[in-house]
Amino acid sequence: MKAVRYSVLAFLALIFVSPLLFMLSTSFKTRAESGRTPPRLVPDNPTLAAYEQVLSAADTPVFRWFLNSMLAATLNSLLVVTTAALAAYALARMEFRGRKLVFGLIVATLFVPPVILIIPNFEIVGRLFWLDTLTAIVVPTAANAFGVFFLRQFFIGLPKELEESAALDGANQWQVFWKIVLPLSRPALATLALLAFLTNWNDFLWPLYVLFSPENQTLQAGLSTLQSANAVRYDLLMTGAVVASVPVLILYVFVQRFIIEGVSRSGIKG
Repeated sequence: MKAVRYSVLAFLALIFVSPLLFMLSTSFKTRAESGRTPPRLVPDNPTLAAYEQVLSAADTPVFRWFLNSMLAATLNSLLVVTTAALAAYALARMEFRGRKLVFGLIVATLFVPPVILIIPNFEIVGRLFWLDTLTAIVVPTAANAFGVFFLRQFFIGLPKELEESAALDGANQWQVFWKIVLPLSRPALATLALLAFLTNWNDFLWPLYVLFSPENQTLQAGLSTLQSANAVRYDLLMTGAVVASVPVLILYVFVQRFIIEGVSRSGIKG
């Protein structure tokens, strides 16, 4: 019975991993081999020509796009964690009139499709003179309703006795939050930071609207120009996809333990 279970799990893992393997394999193929029918998983003559062309082309500064995406996603995840932690702690621990109403309104915004906010956000960003700058893709999504909900659920599950003990020792509200609550919430904070990073890293539509200069593009939006210019160059397309996915996979490997712990303790279960 155990052998059957592991066989099924291995088969499912192979199904999910096979597109990544094919993507990686194609990035090492020549132009002719990448368009061969039927395709082969293992290249006959592995080459780095596609990587050299993608990373060195003047009209497609992939390395610059990569740095833009990395900077924007990192700053955005820091802002999301900061604003969400402050708001979530207030909603979880502080008593004030209308607290449940405020929390309900924040959760209600999760049901608003993000695409309908593109025009209002574009107008705001334009009036602030942020168009064609990385600020336009860092700041607008800093107030994250899911982050507030996620961290509030986690904060509620923390024992109040620890905070009360700190207060009896003379700690004020900020010290309790900074020295007691946040250290205990590292799994949830790491989970939210990763989710915010991935959301910003994979964002495609918004950067297309607000970033105009080729040197200011993010990786996802920039790769779309690579695809339109090289519609049949599968080796170049897969190389760009590898460049975009490898950092995310590496980041997930390092923080997966925090993600599992953070989700399991926050009350959000499948």
